[in-house]
Parts: sequence; C-alpha cells; structure tokens
Amino acid sequence: MNRTCTRFLIFTYLVLGTALILTSCSYKQDQILFEQRASLADIAKPKDSATLESYRIKPQDILQIRNLQSMSYIVGDMGSQGASPTSSSSTSSSSSSGSTSQGQTYQVEVDGNVALPVIGHIQVAGLTRIEASNKIEALYREKLLKDPIIELKIVNLQVTMLGEIKAQGNYPLVKDKTTLVEMIGQAGGLTDKANEKNIKIIRGNPKKPEITEVDLGSVTSLSDPATILQNGDIIYIAQNKRAVKSDKLQSFSTVIQPVLLLVNTALIIFTLTRK
Repeated sequence: MNRTCTRFLIFTYLVLGTALILTSCSYKQDQILFEQRASLADIAKPKDSATLESYRIKPQDILQIRNLQSMSYIVGDMGSQGASPTSSSSTSSSSSSGSTSQGQTYQVEVDGNVALPVIGHIQVAGLTRIEASNKIEALYREKLLKDPIIELKIVNLQVTMLGEIKAQGNYPLVKDKTTLVEMIGQAGGLTDKANEKNIKIIRGNPKKPEITEVDLGSVTSLSDPATILQNGDIIYIAQNKRAVKSDKLQSFSTVIQPVLLLVNTALIIFTLTRK
C-alpha cells in the first residue's frame, strides 16, 4: 500500500510539474507607472482648464504661418527678401481642387522675436495664437500685402500617451480644445488590458504636478473641462484588475518553475534508484 501511494505521489508531482513548466511563460518586466498614491493636496482637478486658445507663445516654439489669400507662402516671390525659416517646409502646388500650401515654419528666438520675410523681427512671446496672428496680419497689410489673411499654428505642442494604449508615444496638439477621447482615438484606442475607469492626466510643474483621474466608464467625463488636453500633458492608462491578476499569476508561475523542475528531477532520480 505504501509503495502504491509513493508511486501515485511521484506520478502526481511529475504531471503537475510538467504542466506548469509547459504553460509558464518567460519572465516579463511589469510596466507599472505612476502607481504611488499622492496626498489629497497633490491630486486635484485644475480650477480652470487652459486650452490651446489661451496658450501663450514661448521662446523656442515653432510657428507655422501662411497667407490664406495666396497659394504660396506668406509673401510669395518676395519671401526671399526676408529672413529664412528655421526649419524646412514642404510646398504643395495648387491643384484643380484649389488646395493651398501648408505654410512655412519659423522658430521663436530666445528673446521672444520671430524673424519673418520683409517685416523682419516681430515680438510674439507672451501672445496667444490669435493675438500673434492678428499682429502679423496687420504688419503685412501695412507694409506689403492687400487684405492678407494670416493663419498661424503652434506646431511643437504635444502630449504623451503611456500605458495600455495601442500606440504609445508623443502626439501633437493640432487644434484647440482637443479632448482626451479624441487623443485616445488617434492613438488607436485602449488595449484589452486597460482600466478605462482610472485614466490619469498628469500636468503642470513636474515637482508638484496636478493629477486628474478620469473615469471613461461614466458619460459625464465627456463634458469634464479637465479632459481638454494641454501642452505637456502625460496621459497614463493603467491595467485593469483582471490583467494585474493575470500578470501576478504569470510571475508566480515563473518563480515556481525552477523549484518544480528541481523536485521533478529529484523524484525521477529517486524512482530510478529504487528499481
């Protein structure tokens, strides 16, 4: 009877050990960010959501400028008289559908000025996008162009998407009042492991950031002004509970695997030596 029980236990250990070895996965480093809980003083929704409309131009910002009244750049053939742009830009010839060029880019200098063709250095730091556009438009109307319509965009503004999102990375803010849902859509949507009820928006001073927690499971989140994204925002989507449990089970299986392998080897040796 004892010999039968011993054989049964050996067989059970062998089956169990083999199954765990075959089903266990290789070790995976967990990507868990921003999990440390801050105090209530640190977690607070901003009283006012500063949208791109109220963003003030800063030195080193990159401005894309074009005259909507012309198919070419700001001043057409006379653009060579002014300062050259700081970065390359692509021109697109007008087609039968009447498409226009995307404009040319100019970097704001450290003193807050931007160098533009013909009109020279213009102070734009501290102005909103609309204020800077109106100022440049007035100067071109005064000195060169008839009824210009200047379009100005700040093309270096961006947010960072991390966590359980299908395409992590940096995404440009190309329009005013871009929402969290719109940006998630641009990034391909949430993964199956995402916790849609606890999405963090981290913004402001890195030493004491404002952390907004958004519950996309609630339709009221769509009208929350805090979900209107700002330049420099970090959006982090954590794993849901089921995915966390699955990763913990996988980690346990990885840890126990060498132990079971050792036990199996010892049992095989013991069985062979008993014959």
